[in-house]
Amino acid sequence: MQNYPLLNLFWTMLEFFVWILWFFLLFKILSDIFRSHDMSGWGKAGWIILVILVPFIGVLAYVIVRGKSMGQRDAEQAQKADAAFKQYVREAAGPSGGSGASGHVDELARLAELKSSGALTEEEYQKAKDKILA
Repeated sequence: MQNYPLLNLFWTMLEFFVWILWFFLLFKILSDIFRSHDMSGWGKAGWIILVILVPFIGVLAYVIVRGKSMGQRDAEQAQKADAAFKQYVREAAGPSGGSGASGHVDELARLAELKSSGALTEEEYQKAKDKILA
């Protein structure tokens, strides 16, 4: 049986964690290089060569030089993904006119607003609600 003290186990776990973190950062930077629209093809090629041939210096230089714009591109990407998701939900929900479940929800919400503002009595509200749900 091999002697492997607890401290060595923690040290190995730390080394493994840093190794995984390094690869995450490397792939994040490579994807950012390809995603960047403000850089020419030669600029992208230069950064890729620097990051691959001299990885530690290349990654640190990229984070120092382009770190701020990297965050802005991430935020823009998140906004685009959010907008695309919201558009998909709107399309999947169907038309919001007078037809479909979404139209009923809109009409019920409008009726509730009219009732809360006092424009409709409870009896008028119930009749209109029953008519929509029928």
